[in-house]
Amino acid sequence: MVRHAMLALMMSCTALPALAHDGVLDVVAPFELKGPDPIQSGNIFLKMDVVETLVDTDEEGRLLPGLATAWDTASDGLRWSFTLREGVMFHDGTPMDAPAVATALIRSLENGGLLAKAPIKDIHASGAHRVDITLQTPFAMLPAMLAEYRAAIIAPSAIKADGTITALIGTGAYKVTELAPPNKLALQAFDGYWGKPAAIETAVYTASSRSETRALMAESGDADVTISLDPASVRRLSGTEGLEVRSVAIPRVLMLKVNGTRYDAQTRKALSLAIDRDGIARAVLRYPEGATQMFPPGMAGWHDATLTPLRYDPAAARAALEALGWTEGADGVLQKDGKKLEIEILTYPDRPELPLVAAVLEQEFAAIGAKATINSTNFSEIPTRHTDGTLDTALFARNFALLPDPVGTLLQDYAPDGEWGAMGWSNTAFTAGVTAMAEGTAPEDTRARLVATLQAELPVLPIAWYQQTMAISDSVKGVVLDPFERTLGLKSVEWAE
Repeated sequence: MVRHAMLALMMSCTALPALAHDGVLDVVAPFELKGPDPIQSGNIFLKMDVVETLVDTDEEGRLLPGLATAWDTASDGLRWSFTLREGVMFHDGTPMDAPAVATALIRSLENGGLLAKAPIKDIHASGAHRVDITLQTPFAMLPAMLAEYRAAIIAPSAIKADGTITALIGTGAYKVTELAPPNKLALQAFDGYWGKPAAIETAVYTASSRSETRALMAESGDADVTISLDPASVRRLSGTEGLEVRSVAIPRVLMLKVNGTRYDAQTRKALSLAIDRDGIARAVLRYPEGATQMFPPGMAGWHDATLTPLRYDPAAARAALEALGWTEGADGVLQKDGKKLEIEILTYPDRPELPLVAAVLEQEFAAIGAKATINSTNFSEIPTRHTDGTLDTALFARNFALLPDPVGTLLQDYAPDGEWGAMGWSNTAFTAGVTAMAEGTAPEDTRARLVATLQAELPVLPIAWYQQTMAISDSVKGVVLDPFERTLGLKSVEWAE
């Protein structure tokens, strides 16, 4: 909760020691609330322990029981059955039974939830505590999709006949007492919660888009948990009395997408050698190191420590380009067949680090004889120009954490083509492997082969793994820093003694 003293603090920009807690667990983040619909703001509702999903995950993305205690599939892979946890109540006092769950899932399916991407034929209650989902084709990723926030289970009383959500009524450890989009969500511990009740009675979520403001709130004690700090705020808050600054690598990757019809595999490898990933990570992002491959270490099964890491060697990059027939022109820019090696880097300022990284890439490409031009514009230009074929390269961040398993993203982006992944690149074996993983028929070594293909052919150039950084007040204990950004562990957070 933002106190009146905050205004004076912001005007003076003077750091104050953290204050004693006021009985309210205050969480501050940059993400605005768009209303009570989990499809729009369910990521916030899930973090704040208001809603829950049938399937949960651990910190390495492995699937765990949630509101469903177990699930199984028929031998043909066309029917999945989910056994529901008994004794669970919605915040309005009604039971979470199979008809209620089926209603919530159908609503998500029909109104823009991720389930619409699955080959679902039918969802129906089978008894009081079992939900059956029938598929048109086998789809092994279904349990992972049910862990995504847009598949959160809400009460039938919250859903109008036209699918509109009238109120936020979930099953979580906290229930809503006030929802005031876009900035405020006030919560109270739900005394009918099926699990261990929340240790702190009252919590408030505040959306604040400016990182500087969030940092000030952390310093003043107006925030007990402050999510998503920029590098300057991390430096400022590190070592501040009464605060702990923590970071974890998350499955969001800063990458340079290249047009494969212009840049063949050997050219892509040369450009990759020109990128000082560690230098960019440390100087621009204030991360300890750059990306050595596509997926960060926290992604169980997808990070392969045995792969030869991506490296920085501008001399080798220049030599590789010369071996491909590029020669230096009078202006120092490499040329071939009468054309200069000119690279347009399309990016967007919504993430403030992207134009800065683009500026570094401009210099690093110049060092190997390529002339780069930065075009910082709207992010929607990337898929638009991908589709019309005019995209040269694009610098952006891709989130692989929407699902605990990135197969869905890979299927969309790289097998064989996608607006946010590879452009002008295809690999038949890769496509077959991803498809087989989605269907549940892939051999055990498929994941390793897919990762090795991305490393060998570089359809996109990974640069850095993103970090989720939080400032946590010493007044609380038990806050979880989840690489998949699903939870803060609020229902188990306690006031420190």
